[in-house]
Formats: sequence, structure tokens, C-alpha cells
Amino acid sequence: MRSIKFIKALFVHDRLFYALAVIGVVYLLSFWFHSLFPIGGLLALVLAVFFFIDCLVLFRGKDHLTAERQLPEKFSNSDSNEVPIQIQNKYPFKIHIDIIDEIPFQFQNRNFKKELQIPSKSFKGFVYTLRPVERGEYIFGHLNLYVSSKIRLVKRRYRFKKDQMVKVYPSFIQMRKYSFLALDNRLSLHGMKKIRRIGHTMEFEQIKDYVVGDDVRTINWKATAKRANLMVNQFQDEKSQPIYTIIDASRVMKMPFKGLTLLDYAINSTLAFSNIALKKKDKVGVISFAETIKKHLPASSKKTHLTTILEVLYNINTKFLDGDFGALYNQVKRKVTQRSLLLLYTNFEHISAMERQMMYLKALSRKHVLVVIFFQNTELEHLITSEAKDLATVYHKTIAQKADYDKKIMVSTLEKYGIQTILTKPEDLTVNTINKYLEIKARGLL
Repeated sequence: MRSIKFIKALFVHDRLFYALAVIGVVYLLSFWFHSLFPIGGLLALVLAVFFFIDCLVLFRGKDHLTAERQLPEKFSNSDSNEVPIQIQNKYPFKIHIDIIDEIPFQFQNRNFKKELQIPSKSFKGFVYTLRPVERGEYIFGHLNLYVSSKIRLVKRRYRFKKDQMVKVYPSFIQMRKYSFLALDNRLSLHGMKKIRRIGHTMEFEQIKDYVVGDDVRTINWKATAKRANLMVNQFQDEKSQPIYTIIDASRVMKMPFKGLTLLDYAINSTLAFSNIALKKKDKVGVISFAETIKKHLPASSKKTHLTTILEVLYNINTKFLDGDFGALYNQVKRKVTQRSLLLLYTNFEHISAMERQMMYLKALSRKHVLVVIFFQNTELEHLITSEAKDLATVYHKTIAQKADYDKKIMVSTLEKYGIQTILTKPEDLTVNTINKYLEIKARGLL
């Protein structure tokens, strides 16, 4: 049993093959130069002795090396996630290590290799990053360490941490970034707009004594008459307004940009936006649909609601079939009885596709504030701006310009019926969605 373990852990170093090649050349030349034959035998004997010594120092005893892959509880989708690895050398000499980590198949990376040198009786570590583009469970295989001494004829393989699992959630790193910027009042540095408040989106808070600078239009004359002193009404921003993010999980959201589907862009944006809305004391809910209604999370403003939203977004699964806007309309009509802000993440590539759903969009906008969010095809930008050098390129450029123009026609058509719109690049989705939310709040449209 010990011999089987020894054989499985034993690997030869490239240096051994180089030495054997030199010995082979010496033996070959000995056919013509007979004095080289004993030299070849001596070199083979020396190589065998060093091979035995190298095996002895590496395989004598056990647990000379420990290593740990420190995986976080979850990964953030579409972001760079750090994977730290810590290694302890218990050998009484300096070692050289080749590290091969069996990364989950979703990354399609079969070339991972890291080389380290660790002094005797010491620790050393390093960090590498992974960028997932799909939600779900990711399984790590073995952490393989191939140890060699200064002789470097053989390697001893150590294996650690098999079948570690980490879940990839919607981008909570993006969520924290925008949350921090909102608290730090630096949203404008990342494209967020400061919007002047319009209208009366305020609710009564209390009656207080008038002080110089108060708006005379807020004087409460009844309270003034009773107290014989000027009293004014004090207002605060209207809170706890219901907001629903509606995610279209049909085939139109399967299109990938920079390795990430439009569906996952929408999911990441929903998480970041929900965090901002909950901090502003609004109630947030989530609806996802495709051929049927997939998820329906009622709007709430509880402190723990963001965790619930995160789990709902993580578990959105779809076969990317055709979307049923009729089913969506019926669900909203039955389940969302209070006037709400509806943020609909979808995509229309052709005017005819939008026109087929227009009656449902107009019906939703009659009772609620509807914002239709769809995407620019950024892959066409290079084609549109490039110089046409032949007839085929002219055709392609013309078609790309027509597709881009159709998107603008869709925006104007929706706005003609009083439907708010966001036409955005996928990478700007979160910023533009939060801007539209702040604009609607400021204008008192809800």
C-alpha cells in the first residue's frame, strides 16, 4: 500500500531527462571513442545515487508540507474575486514548488500554474483572481503541489482541498460600491446626476414654531390662531413607495456582452439598485418572467429584505424561451394593487418585436409608472464608425446604422405613450437605472 502511494506521488523533473540525454550521447560516442564508455557508466551511477538521495530527502517522513485554499463563502458575478493560498514548508531545507490548482470547469482555464520557492520552516502565500460570468455552484478540484529539492531530479506531489464548493451570487461587489458612493455623496463622480426636486413629493411630519427662513406658504393658520404664535408645517421626503424590478428572462436576454448575458447584467443592476432604494426607505419587490412567471417577491422595506432579494436573484433560472407579456400583465394586475414604479428589464432588437408587446406596456403604464429598460447593441458601434472600403462593408454598415436608428425610434414611440425609457449600454446599466429612479423621485411622478 505504501509503495502504491509512493509511485502515485513520484514525478520526475525535466532535469532528469536532460541528464539521461547527456548520458545517452556519451554512450553513443563511446562506439567511436571507447574511452568514453566507463565515463558513461560513472555518470549513470552518479545520477542513480543523486536520484536515490533526492527521493530519500523528499519522501522520508510525511506531512512535510501543508497548504490551504482559502475560498470565500461566495463569489461576486462578473467581478474579480480573490483566491488566497497559504503554504507551510516543514522541510529542513529550501524547496521549489510547482502549484497547479484544479479550477472549476466554468472558467475553461487549463493552464493555471504558479511557481514558488519557500525557505525551510516558513510560510508563504499568494493570491490569484477569478472572474465568473455565470451564477451557480462552482466546484474546485485538488490543490496540487509538486515539491522538489535543490537536486531537482524528482518531485513529490501533495494534494489538498478536493471538491471545495463556492456559490457565485449576483454582483454584491458592485452593490457595495454604489452603496458606499451613495453614503459618501460621491455618486456624481461615477455618472450619477444631482436632480433638482420638482413638485410636492413630500409628506407631513410635524408642526413647529416659525423661524426666519421658513417658507411662508407652509404656515398653519389654525395652529397659529390657537398658539398666538406663527406655526408652520414641516414636511419630509415621501417614503415607503413600492418599487418593482421586473426581469425578462426570455431568449431576448441571452445575448452576451463581454462574456456576461443581458440577463445577468439586469440581475446585477437589480441588486445594486435595490440596495439604494431600500436605503431611501422605499419598498422593493422583484418579478421575473419568461414563458411563465418565474419569481414574485412582494415589495418590502424590511432591513433583512436585501438578503431575500439576493437569494431570489441567485435562483433565477431560465431556458430562454419566448417571453409572455400577457402573463406578466395579469400577474401585476392581480398582485400589485398599489400604484408602483415598475422597472422592466428587457430587450427589443426590432420595432415589430416591441409593437407586439405594446398593448401590455400601455396597459401597465395606465396604473403604474413604467420604465422600460433595454440595451444598445455595442457590438455594432465599431461597424458604424468604421470606414467603408468595399461594397460588402457598405451593406454591413448600412444595416448596423438602421438597427441603431430603430432603437431610437423605439424610445420615441414608448415616450409618446407616456412610458419612461432607458436605452443603455450594458456596462452603464446600473448607473442609468439609479439616475432614472432619482429623477422619478425628484419629479414626483410616483
